[in-house]
Order: sequence, then structure tokens, then C-alpha cells
Amino acid sequence: MCEHAFVYREATILHADLDAFYASVEQRDDPTLRGRPVLVGSGVVLAASYEAKAHGVRTPMNCRQALRLCPHAVVVDPRMSAYAEASRAVFEVFEDTTPLVEGLSIDEAFLEVVGLRRIAGTPEEIARKLRRDVAARVGLPITVGVARTKFLAKVASAVAKPDGLLVVPPDGELAFLHPLPVERLWGVGPVTAQKLHAQGIRTVGEVACESPDTLVRWLGKASGSHLHALAHNLDPRPVETGRRRKSVGAQRALGRGRRSPAEIDATLVELVDRVTRRMRSSGRSGRTVVLRIRFDDFTSVTRSRTVERPTANTTTILDVARDVLHGAQPMLDERGLTLLGVAVGNLDDETDQPGLPFERASGGALDDVLDGVRTRFGQDAITRAVQLGREQAVSVPILPD
Repeated sequence: MCEHAFVYREATILHADLDAFYASVEQRDDPTLRGRPVLVGSGVVLAASYEAKAHGVRTPMNCRQALRLCPHAVVVDPRMSAYAEASRAVFEVFEDTTPLVEGLSIDEAFLEVVGLRRIAGTPEEIARKLRRDVAARVGLPITVGVARTKFLAKVASAVAKPDGLLVVPPDGELAFLHPLPVERLWGVGPVTAQKLHAQGIRTVGEVACESPDTLVRWLGKASGSHLHALAHNLDPRPVETGRRRKSVGAQRALGRGRRSPAEIDATLVELVDRVTRRMRSSGRSGRTVVLRIRFDDFTSVTRSRTVERPTANTTTILDVARDVLHGAQPMLDERGLTLLGVAVGNLDDETDQPGLPFERASGGALDDVLDGVRTRFGQDAITRAVQLGREQAVSVPILPD
């Protein structure tokens, strides 16, 4: 094991992560589901209880495949309003614990508890109380990792799942981190893991023993430098509150099976429409359109295009997204398509852009009319012709912007 001595401060960052969130809400609300394997989804598994995961079920697996692995699983339709309400209740517990809460998604957050020792106890005592409060007030299991850095707190919570607590003391950080597989490092997906395995690297400690130059040569400058830092638990990022999201996105799992270009385009229209509506509702515009494509073998690629000026116009962003997708068509023809995602990044606030050519966050006259109808009569009151007769994707609840 390579040594890298440092102790900057005590472990005061908590990473709190609800366990199998959607499935846990279903088991909470229906006592007959407790202790049984539960799949949440229609067509594609959005969430699986730990009883189902024990049989190899994973998200976003096709429900038919999941039932072959776990024939006695109970499949329930998603109830997004229930999950959003549970999330709000959990975040109330977070905010009652500390004013320094950085939400990552509807079911996880970082909490900074520095300075609370006199009034609330040690970070470990605070974490134990947090878990008790979530169980008592919301009725859900939650896992908490406690460490000196955000990265290590998140790793600790992942190792402690389900329904656990793990504190990593500053003098035991590398002893905990280095034996873990390289896949525990942020940014190590299947492709990067394969590159590291090809070099005989399988643990975080083995990454730490390599020089930054070697990792850069293997993985590229950004990834190599990033992983070298994380392998030594060098993560200076503080817990940030009130930070607006850097991108707005949506995705749809399509399952296996060939789809015509018209079907894929209809899905793209649906996703872009959903993303741009969210952008306009929060007064955001963006410049970079990103497509995420997952193939039949569950490998993924992303493709992006940046436009000259920020926009929230549906037609403008859809045109760019179609152009990006057209460039990826040969890969789709060869490898199939199981998931399509759209995100818009490089977000700007209208008030932050003095003098910059800017398409208003309203998006334009047509978008204004459509948004007005939906605001008055509901989101399903009007839709684009290409969406008529199509089953709409589940709209996953998100943290407020």
C-alpha cells in the first residue's frame, strides 16, 4: 500500500443516501410488500428492493428479464408524487440536522456538521440521530457515510449499504480506501475499469501507487489526474448550499428490440420538450446539447454540440439534438438502442447575461403559448402531434432548481 500522509481536519461530512428509494416507499406504504422482492416500473425497472437485487435484478433492466431472474417479484407502477413527498420529508430532516445541506438528487445529500459538536454531539452521534429521525418521521431506511471529504463520505455510504452507518476516521482513510476495487472511484465506469485492468490495476491502492504521468498516459490528462487525486483522498470540495444545477436533462429507457428512426425521433422530441419546459420554468437557458446513448450491450456513449448563444427554445434545441443523433446513426444501426437521454448544459440565468445575445428563457412565441396552456389546464392538456397515441415516459421527480 502506498502511503500519503495528511490529516487536515476531522471527519465532519455526511453522505446520506436512502436505500432503494422508490421500492422502500412502496414497502412502507403497503405492509404486504415488506420483506418481499419489489420491482418499481412499467416495462423498465426504475427501482428494485434489496430482496430483488439479491437475485441479480438491476436498474434499468427490462422487467421481463428481471422477472426471469426473480419470478416471485411483485411489480408495482411508479407513484412519482409519493416519492416527491417522501423526498421533501427527508430533506426537512436533513435541514433540521444542519443548515449546510447540498442535495445531489431526491434521495441523497451531503451534510456538513462542523461546529455542531457542543449542541449536537460528534459527527457519528449526529449521523446516528439522523438515521433514527428519518426512520421515525418518514419511515424509510437510510445509509450514512461520514468522512473528511465528500468523495470518501460517498464511498463510505456505498460500502455501508443497506441501512448502515460507516465512519472513516482521518487516520484510517487510506487503510479503508486502498483495498477497494477501482470501480469505487468516481469516474471509473466499465471502459476506464477495463483500461486499468489491462494494466494489472484492480484496487484503489494500486492506482495510488502509480505516478500521475503514468495514469495520464493510460487514461488521458483529465481522467488520469482526477483518479490520482481521489486515490489519495484529495478532494477539497466543500459542501455547497443554494447551488443551481449545471445542466437539465431527461432520459428514457427503451428496452431491447429494434426501433424505427421515426420511433426514435418521437422519443427525442418528447425528451427535448420535457427538458426545455423545465429550463423555461426555472428561467434558465443553455448552450450545450448533450445526447446520452446506451446500446444493446449496455455500453454508453455521449455526444454533444455547443451553439453560439444560450437558448431555451424547443425547436432550436431539438434541431441540434437531431443533428447530433444523426451523426450517431451508424452506431445505432450496428449496436441497437436501449436508452436515450438529452441534457442541456452551460446554463445561464437571463439576469446574469448583460450585453450577451440571448434568446429569452421563455423560448419564443410558440413555446410561450404551449407553456401558458399547460400552466392553465395541466401538463397533459396539449401535446405535439408526434406524441399522440404514445405512452408517455415516467417523469422522475427532481430536486428544485
